[in-house]
Amino acid sequence: MKVQMKDIEQYLSGVKDAIINNRYRIARNAKRQDNIDVFMNYIVDEAKTKEILLSLTPMDFSEVRKNEHKGFEHEKLYVFGKDVPLLERIGFEEKMVSLYIKFNKLENSFVIVISFHEQKYPLTYYFKESGKWRQP
Repeated sequence: MKVQMKDIEQYLSGVKDAIINNRYRIARNAKRQDNIDVFMNYIVDEAKTKEILLSLTPMDFSEVRKNEHKGFEHEKLYVFGKDVPLLERIGFEEKMVSLYIKFNKLENSFVIVISFHEQKYPLTYYFKESGKWRQP
């Protein structure tokens, strides 16, 4: 799927508006253990989570994926990555953590943060690494 930076800027604007207005949630259920683990392994509270999400830029964008869950195939999921310093919950070390963040912005402008966890594999950044970055 071909994406332009202005599209991602617009998408992030809507996501950030939802976050600022507390119209979002991070998926934390049995299928999202990786999301739970980031909160168990690091000192991350709601304020820190919001700070990270609100700091995302188009340069952190990786890809758009179709939702593969039955009945939701019309939805598009947006994947971002962000390197952030986090304090380990056990110990005293601050560690640079590469996060994998995947959003689903619903038609009613509510945002579900499907993924908010450590990257399992390095991401490819659409605008950083592909040469698609251009000044507007």
